[in-house]
Amino acid sequence: MPQLVLEQNKVSQAIDRVVERTFNMDFSWDWPGGVAFYGIAEAYEATGEEQYLQGIKEWVDAELEDGLPKLTVNASSIGHVLLTLYKATNDEKYLDTAIKMADYLLNDAERFADGVLQHTVNGTKYQFPEQAWVDTMFMAGYFLLRIGNLLDREDYFNFGLKQYHGHENFLQDDQTNLYYHGWDNLAQNHMSGIFWARGNSWAAYTMARALELIEVQHPSYMVIQGSLRDQLSALVRLQSDSGLWHTILDDPDSYLETSGSAGIAAALLTTGKLYNKYTQKALGAILNQIREDGSVMGVSAGTAVMYDADGYKNVPYKRVQGWGQGLALAFLSLLLKREKRQE
Repeated sequence: MPQLVLEQNKVSQAIDRVVERTFNMDFSWDWPGGVAFYGIAEAYEATGEEQYLQGIKEWVDAELEDGLPKLTVNASSIGHVLLTLYKATNDEKYLDTAIKMADYLLNDAERFADGVLQHTVNGTKYQFPEQAWVDTMFMAGYFLLRIGNLLDREDYFNFGLKQYHGHENFLQDDQTNLYYHGWDNLAQNHMSGIFWARGNSWAAYTMARALELIEVQHPSYMVIQGSLRDQLSALVRLQSDSGLWHTILDDPDSYLETSGSAGIAAALLTTGKLYNKYTQKALGAILNQIREDGSVMGVSAGTAVMYDADGYKNVPYKRVQGWGQGLALAFLSLLLKREKRQE
């Protein structure tokens, strides 16, 4: 396998620019900030830059002064950064808030079938009864595993595993091994039936990170490892010559999209050297999407399960998005962590 060539200074400088640009964006207590600040938390862990942690802390402290808004599955993504803050500061207020969010998911969040979380978002305008969206694997499933592992809470951890298994059961196609964006349990179909790049990155990235928390003797380890293995094998064969992936993975007429590509590339990194040549292509392409001011470009806007392929192709990708910043940081930070482990 070819060796992954990494210019650490170049990657570190890109991380710093993306972090600075992200702190100049405005977020409410919802998933755009959850993913953006998750990326900065990963950057803090990779670099040790205290200013990254301080910036997150200032934002969270200001938000907590106003009290928690109504909890949702999507907004549970904020829980990731709360765990980072607690581990870094030992301040119980961060853990207490994270526990409230985990308790909501475990006891009060809407679910269907055998405990699969219904995808919920802030506000009452948009309702998706008995729908599973692949986004939930990052927003809630991975958070539950992290807090369950941290606190040795089997109830949190096992409910997180239930989300992984339920979403695999409903969303992973047994022919292509790709993940559909959504499942409608009432209609018993995958709605538009689209293999969406960012959705597949939510699945791949969080499965890869979940395997770090699950003992290899646990039956769930082999279930998740098998799902990820087959998905990544399919994904690398859909990478474009540019190094990015198309927003509809199997439709080369759809545009190339940066956030999904970053999440997929981060998942590839966790397999060791197996996918080095694909990761190398992705690295160059993603760095090319980062402007001098740290804006990550080519990121699709917030995307519901659209009605058809044209819906996905027409989602705008002009503006800077929190999830684009966060997923780019997650990828670049994992690169640095891997490089340091090998030194």
